[in-house]
Amino acid sequence: MDIADFTAELLALGEPTHFEPAFARLRNDLFARLAAHGFRSIALETDRVAALDGGFSHDLGEVPANRELLQWLREYNETAGEPLTWHGFDAPMEMFSAPSPRTYLEHARDYLGLDVDIAALAGDDERWSRSEAILDPAASPGASPEARELRVLADDLLVALRARAPRPDAAWRRAEVHAIAGRGLLRYHAASARPGDRDTRIARLAGLRAVLMAENLLDIRAVEAGRGPTLVFAHNGHLQRSGAGAGAIVGALLGDRYAFVAGSLGHSAALGLGEPAPDTYEGRLQQGTKTWRLAEVPAGRKRTDTKPERGYFGLDRDVLDGAAAVWHIA
Repeated sequence: MDIADFTAELLALGEPTHFEPAFARLRNDLFARLAAHGFRSIALETDRVAALDGGFSHDLGEVPANRELLQWLREYNETAGEPLTWHGFDAPMEMFSAPSPRTYLEHARDYLGLDVDIAALAGDDERWSRSEAILDPAASPGASPEARELRVLADDLLVALRARAPRPDAAWRRAEVHAIAGRGLLRYHAASARPGDRDTRIARLAGLRAVLMAENLLDIRAVEAGRGPTLVFAHNGHLQRSGAGAGAIVGALLGDRYAFVAGSLGHSAALGLGEPAPDTYEGRLQQGTKTWRLAEVPAGRKRTDTKPERGYFGLDRDVLDGAAAVWHIA
């Protein structure tokens, strides 16, 4: 089995944790191989707006392999007949904070040349970005009359932008991405303003983030459709076909045009993760693997020596359900 054998237009390569550096390094090598087979874009689990200028969210800019990927892309594109593109497909938010939508909507407004005082409606940026705005419904501005007016305005900006879409250029694309991000932030803040216990609210916000990620992935594919397939790289939880993540949404809509390859890890000094038991999924994959390999979905059981505090939960049936293959790093 070879990575280039997959024919899906959106090939989703999962990682079981962000804290094992081997996954991002190997991802770079695999994307270079896929580029030789017609892939023309890669999408990472980072803020889509920040990615327009080569930036990262979630501290992923601190990962050396991510910086190396951007450097390789720049060097490749210097001589390429058809350039490679990288995208972020996440919304501009962290787990327990989300910025004001003001700057995102103002970017779209300025592109359109409209005279709308967005700052007056948004108010102080800090009241949106503080963690209390997400953690405490009473402290959220998301349900205010001004926020509701901004949501209508965000929709109007997108309509006005798409009315200019017959020949969209780079500036138009940038304005649309900003408007989409601003609208998404308003949705997120509105959800954070709804009451409920902590677990209910976290699940609600995670579900909304999945929807925003899925919308971005589908939009990225629409942009890239005429150029070639896209490799998307993110945590298994976001890309798996089962559950309520972005992969479940995109997979349901794209069918066999979406393929998910689950990430699997044997042991890791970075995580303090020991060797897996032989009868676990990872243990069966570990047998005969020297560094890494691409394999069929194995039989087995879930390992119990996971590291959830490091984002590693181990393979289970939810992750493997619908997976086209597994890539395992020993």
